[in-house]
Amino acid sequence: MSFIKPSNALEQCKRLLNKARNTFKGKHHLYTGETLNWFQVILRLERTVIPVIFPWVLFCSGYGFFISLIHYFDTDIVFPEKNGVITNAILSFNVGLTLLLVFRTNTAHDRFWEARKLWGRLVNTVRNLAQGIYIVIKNSSPQEKVEKEAILKLLVAFPIAMKLHLRAEPVDKQLASLMSKNQYFQLKTVRHSPLQIAFWLRDYLQHQYERNCVNIYQLTALHALLDELIDILGGCERILKTPLPLIYSIKFRLLVLIYCLILPLELVKNLTWWTGLIMAFVSFTLLSIEQIGSEIEEPFGYDANDLPLDVICNTMLQNVEELITVAPSSSCSWRV
Repeated sequence: MSFIKPSNALEQCKRLLNKARNTFKGKHHLYTGETLNWFQVILRLERTVIPVIFPWVLFCSGYGFFISLIHYFDTDIVFPEKNGVITNAILSFNVGLTLLLVFRTNTAHDRFWEARKLWGRLVNTVRNLAQGIYIVIKNSSPQEKVEKEAILKLLVAFPIAMKLHLRAEPVDKQLASLMSKNQYFQLKTVRHSPLQIAFWLRDYLQHQYERNCVNIYQLTALHALLDELIDILGGCERILKTPLPLIYSIKFRLLVLIYCLILPLELVKNLTWWTGLIMAFVSFTLLSIEQIGSEIEEPFGYDANDLPLDVICNTMLQNVEELITVAPSSSCSWRV
């Protein structure tokens, strides 16, 4: 009978975990927390892209078939090979489309990645502020302990309200479970719910300072973390309210249309009836990349390629709930 050493078992688990993360299923689960097979992952990600570009792909494919049909009946639609006008035009379009597509994709990804970094900072700031409030502000009565736990729940309500604000949605039941009824009704009447929650948090900290529960240095440090929350909110609003100029998308679609009108005139010489299929592939490739850029440049929505804001908010909620439930029993656990 053979036994596996603990170190070997640990190394084997690490290898299996790394292997799983390199698959579509593993990466999607790590990103969203959903467990889907590879086909479901591909279908989920392509579902928002294909319906938008399908009419254009169908048009380009039909146009390519039309050119093949005309070429079959020996209609003089193709320029003579020695002229080279079509070939030179296609080469020029290749350079222009490539540069514009790279610029479009990189700009959209920069906006997506900046938004992800902002939400990563938000997670860390909420954690730091929650631990700071819990450790620095002491409880002298059960009522104060209840108030502090309510403030911690209000703290995690900030990112949820921020998510709803970026999606232009009203406050929902999840926020109602994290605050009192009066606060919830008041939040429904204001235009900027995250700022109102930040104001309540500042008011609580100022009240604790006036009660001599925190000193000026501790108050300054906690206010600095609140300032960080407001800065992150402003950064996300900047991304949302400053979209990439629409002229880039219009110009790219126009160039793709012209390119797809010219390309079959060159392809039909050698491909004949395959021209429509090749045009479908070419138009699908160009338009799908551009559509992905259009999605990720505004990463706060519900599209499959957007940021998983619900998962990130649930992570912060779990962290704060764990702090409330576990921290009291584990206090002074550092003492030997």
